[in-house]
Amino acid sequence: MPAHADPLPTYERSRGAAHVTLRAGPHHGRLERLHQSGSAKAFLHRGDNGQEIVLLNTSGGLTGGDRLSYQIDLAPGCRATGTTQTAERAYRSTGDAAVVRVHHRVGAGGHLDWLPQETILFDQSHLARETSIDLAPDSSCLMLETVVLGRAAMGETVARVTLTDTRRVMRAGKPVLVEPLRMSTEALTAGPAVLEGARAFATLALVAPGSADALAPVQEALTDPDVTGGASAFDGKLVIRLMARDGWPLRRQIVRLLAILRPGPLPRVWQI
Repeated sequence: MPAHADPLPTYERSRGAAHVTLRAGPHHGRLERLHQSGSAKAFLHRGDNGQEIVLLNTSGGLTGGDRLSYQIDLAPGCRATGTTQTAERAYRSTGDAAVVRVHHRVGAGGHLDWLPQETILFDQSHLARETSIDLAPDSSCLMLETVVLGRAAMGETVARVTLTDTRRVMRAGKPVLVEPLRMSTEALTAGPAVLEGARAFATLALVAPGSADALAPVQEALTDPDVTGGASAFDGKLVIRLMARDGWPLRRQIVRLLAILRPGPLPRVWQI
């Protein structure tokens, strides 16, 4: 490089970690430990289904090289809902991936509803995310992941994207649900076996004894004309797949399904 050449720019990257631990107590658990650093924050308030834990990335979004970590630990007998304050946004990356690590643990007899709001992928975004939930032998969880390709109302289109998204549920150290997903630009225009023009997709999974009992009501609720979906249940888990051409009808269908799969209202921060 010539001596007079300008040096390559150095971009500032965000780092954030939030860790919430609940111990046994009234209302299905009380706060024992709260750690937050960098751009990650956590807020708690009491909900109908135990504590509601709201996680927030104050950087306003993710881009290449950013690192974000969320963790919720529930002691035996605790019940809680974890969510995000708003949709997470993955912006254009100039190279490296934005990395998100989510790791929750649910003690004996406990239950976690992990219901983050949508992840919006913008054009040329590069996101690598791993979500794992460790269950005790008799605990359970409900897990949601929703991805939206740009904001249709803003006229945004996504022509290039890279997403690596792994979801894993372990029970007593053994895998019960493992879903590795890698989506590249080619998937945006692929046919029926992939997206077939959909701009939004979601997976909703209930891992709990007797989860198959909800299969028939869930299938009856898959009625939104703007959403394609299917459900299956086996071996103590119920898995639902959904696709839509926009994020709004997809959320509308998810809300109907959550009314079947969990008692009480939606998390307070959800906007419907």
